[in-house]
Parts: sequence; C-alpha cells; structure tokens
Amino acid sequence: MAVKEGWRGRLFEDFEVGDVYEHPLGRTVTTTDNIWFTLLSQNTAPVHFDHNYAAQTEFGRPLVDSTFTLALVTGQSVTDISQNVFANLGWDEVRLPAPVFEGDTIYSSSEVLEKRESKSRPNIGIVTVKTTGYNQDGTTVITFKRTLMVYKRGHAPEIARPTLGDAT
Repeated sequence: MAVKEGWRGRLFEDFEVGDVYEHPLGRTVTTTDNIWFTLLSQNTAPVHFDHNYAAQTEFGRPLVDSTFTLALVTGQSVTDISQNVFANLGWDEVRLPAPVFEGDTIYSSSEVLEKRESKSRPNIGIVTVKTTGYNQDGTTVITFKRTLMVYKRGHAPEIARPTLGDAT
C-alpha cells in the first residue's frame, strides 16, 4: 500500500497575488454554537441568546454573534491560508453587510492581495488576503483583510507523526 502525504498548507512561495482559494468546508451554525460563543466571550447582548427578546426585533429571531462569524470564516480559511502561519498580524476592514442567523450555512473564499519578504525575518514572508464569507443563498455576510506571517519552504516546524505501522 502506498502512503500518500496529505495537504499541509501553503508556504510563502506558494502564494501568488490574484489567486482565489475557495475554502473546502461549509459550516451550519447552530443555536448551541451561538449560545456557547456568547457565553465564552461574555457577550451579554440578549439578541444573541434570548429567543423571546430577539423575536421582538426587526429580525424576529436571534442574530449570530458577529465575532463568531469572524472566527468561523477565519477558521475555514486556515487550510488554504494559514496552515503554516508564524503569526497573525491583524484583521482590517471587517465588514458585516448582512446578518447571520442560526441555521445558516457559511462558506468562504480568499483572494491574495499582497505578498512580500519580511524585512526582519529571512525565513518568513508576509501575505495579505481578503476573505469573504457568504451564506447558503450566496449573500455576503462578512469581508475582511487579514495579514499574516507565513513560513518559507524549509523553515516551517515539522509535525511529529508516527510512521504507519509503528503504532501497536
């Protein structure tokens, strides 16, 4: 049997300005996600977790915590953008043009806007992407720019894994 290496993410050299990556996984947001995230982040706005309160708003139902949406869409991009991250430098121009509701399925894509060598770290490059999250209807629910430091080829830490057959 041939063992084939799985996807290990892009390194700095793999990014090209103008490339667009359709991130592979969608995620349906549940009531539990929304409630847990508001509790974890200590967000006390009842529009996120009090269904009776939310029913009295113009939306008529709970809104998903927008920082959950940011975290989810960032997470969806990791396999393509930051699997080999050295550090995140920032999120800029975060926009929320449409609400996310419990039961929505969120998908995302990213476009490479810029890449450059790091001036202080020769083993790292800096990449800026614009990421867009959209729901099952194709409505954009979030956009943001993200800048990160990515390892160059041959400089990323190795992931220690046992060789197939070594486990007993």
